[in-house]
Amino acid sequence: MARQIDDFLGDSLGRTIIKLAIISLVVGVILSAINVSPWEVWDSIRNFFVSLYNLGFEAVWKIGRYFVWGAIVVVPIFVIIRLLKFGR
Repeated sequence: MARQIDDFLGDSLGRTIIKLAIISLVVGVILSAINVSPWEVWDSIRNFFVSLYNLGFEAVWKIGRYFVWGAIVVVPIFVIIRLLKFGR
């Protein structure tokens, strides 16, 4: 079981905890130096994905409309070409 945890973490549990603690301290100092709180970072990330989600559905509707318009032209031409080739 310990080997599986070590394989998952990439190192021993103790060393991984120490690495995470050091990285957390460094990131905390950097965030404090630029006067940004973790909640602001979290809200910015959340807002980014919400905007992306909203934009995504608008883009899907636009792409769907283009697809239908193109199909109205392409499908009849395809059918006509296939019928003409079928007779040969």
